[in-house]
Amino acid sequence: MHEIGIIQNALELAQEAACREGASQIHRVRLRIGRLAGVEPESLQLAFEVAREQTLARRATLEVESVPIVCWCACCEQLFESDSFIFSCPSCGQISEEVRQGREIELASLEVS
Repeated sequence: MHEIGIIQNALELAQEAACREGASQIHRVRLRIGRLAGVEPESLQLAFEVAREQTLARRATLEVESVPIVCWCACCEQLFESDSFIFSCPSCGQISEEVRQGREIELASLEVS
């Protein structure tokens, strides 16, 4: 389960940022996770609840924003969202080989005091 590593890394970054701001507590951690990142939200939440215990985020909540898959169609020269893992352009049907969004794992924001 790589969700544990993701959460540990996010909590390290969150603690560093909180300390830089002089905060003593993290209240909320917000992550942006792409649909292609291979992350299970339930496993991520469970990992967060375990990993946060000895950190400034021990009482924090985790908010996960799902990032859609966005591809580029070279034929139509336009971006399009895909709900499936077959990235065919809705305008021309061409299969896209260029994914522009949907793989990210990002610490988006923190709420601290």
